[in-house]
Amino acid sequence: MKKESEILQFLHFHPESSRNDIEIGLNLTESPATLKRMLASLVEKGDVNVVGQGRATRYSISAKAQVTMIIDIETYFKKETDERVVQSGFNFSLINDILPKVAIFTSEEMERLNALQNQFKQNLQGISDTEYRKEMERLGIDLSWKSSQIEGNTYSLLETEKLLKEKQTASGKTKEEAVMLLNHKDALDFILDNPDYFKQLNIRRIEDIHSLLVKELDVDKGIRKRRVGITGTNYRPLDNEFQIREALEDSCKLINAKENVFEKAILALVLLSYIQAFADGNKRTARITSNAILIANGYCPISFRTVDSIDYKKAMLVFYEQNNISAFKQIFIEQFAFAVEQYF
Repeated sequence: MKKESEILQFLHFHPESSRNDIEIGLNLTESPATLKRMLASLVEKGDVNVVGQGRATRYSISAKAQVTMIIDIETYFKKETDERVVQSGFNFSLINDILPKVAIFTSEEMERLNALQNQFKQNLQGISDTEYRKEMERLGIDLSWKSSQIEGNTYSLLETEKLLKEKQTASGKTKEEAVMLLNHKDALDFILDNPDYFKQLNIRRIEDIHSLLVKELDVDKGIRKRRVGITGTNYRPLDNEFQIREALEDSCKLINAKENVFEKAILALVLLSYIQAFADGNKRTARITSNAILIANGYCPISFRTVDSIDYKKAMLVFYEQNNISAFKQIFIEQFAFAVEQYF
């Protein structure tokens, strides 16, 4: 499996390679026959495309593997921003052609996620509405804190709890930091009060969440009409309002068409961040929308409490630059497991 992963990573950066190119590029010690068998296995699994015959045979990574193959994050970020080979523009085919055909999670990952969800259902047996809401408040405090921390908010978890429970602001902090946290609470309360509202996703519902999250902050509401840049990457989001709206509509169609709730939730997380539809607050909107989908379908929401902010940002950058979800998928699975085991 490790060698196959290395082959996929090589083909990702060196498409239309011959077997000899792969052998030399990876400095493989395996025999030509073994390499041929590994490539045949990758072709059979749909991870590699092959064209030509004999000496003219060339191999390229498939669109499916492009999205799901494992990328070594540590190695990837050893290269500085301008040294990395990236997909700098928005990829419409990702949403319209590739993701509709890709199973995001492996069978083993789905087995684990489904087992965790069943555990969550068992945890809810016999719990009253009051107890459920109280536990959701605890999860909401953690989510508000971590989601804001990822965006640079300096409130501690204890300070966040005091603010959300007692409206007590922390000394030495800005008003904007407090407002950001309180807005998270308002958005989560809205979701809990209207859970069915997010069973089907559309642009207006995404805008509703964004409006709650940026209330009383110096952020324009509605689809942005100007360019935005993202620190630490050469990926450039769409800068045309009509194309942004089109990308959002296509994403909503994709998410609504998926039967797997876990896929719905993770696609909302990465695609709303990828599109950058708003002037600010995109990742916050993505995290809350993803949780709205989970709650609407009776699944355990995610607080992200134990995720490292840098790891989160790196996983997101890999999706921006390579349209690859593997690192973010691991964060999602780990944080779903944490939520099931920690809350309720």
